[in-house]
Amino acid sequence: VQLQAFGGGLVQAGGSLRLSCAASGSIFSIDDMGWYRQAPGKQRELVAVATSNGNTNYADSVKGRFTISRDNAKNTVYLQMNNLKPEDTAVYYCNAEISVSLGYVNEYWGQGTQVTVSS
Repeated sequence: VQLQAFGGGLVQAGGSLRLSCAASGSIFSIDDMGWYRQAPGKQRELVAVATSNGNTNYADSVKGRFTISRDNAKNTVYLQMNNLKPEDTAVYYCNAEISVSLGYVNEYWGQGTQVTVSS
């Protein structure tokens, strides 16, 4: 099983980016899918998570600006980021809880994609 993330880049403050992350391989089911980020010198933090039944949760710092969504048919999670701020600059990682067979759940991480917001 692999998670592959796309969509990072350089954007000016106030701009938008859309990240996507696709899971591939021998997948039985996927529970939570989410995005984390890690800025230089800081710990990795949760940005947003989407459960398999559609519930979402966001870090306070991104509420109202970021939107997480899923396409379960494509095993893909998206993060629409609007009104970006310089403090959003970080490496963004996708994360998923994936079962390769009934009852066996493992946590997987994507490779990380850099988001840089200039002021």
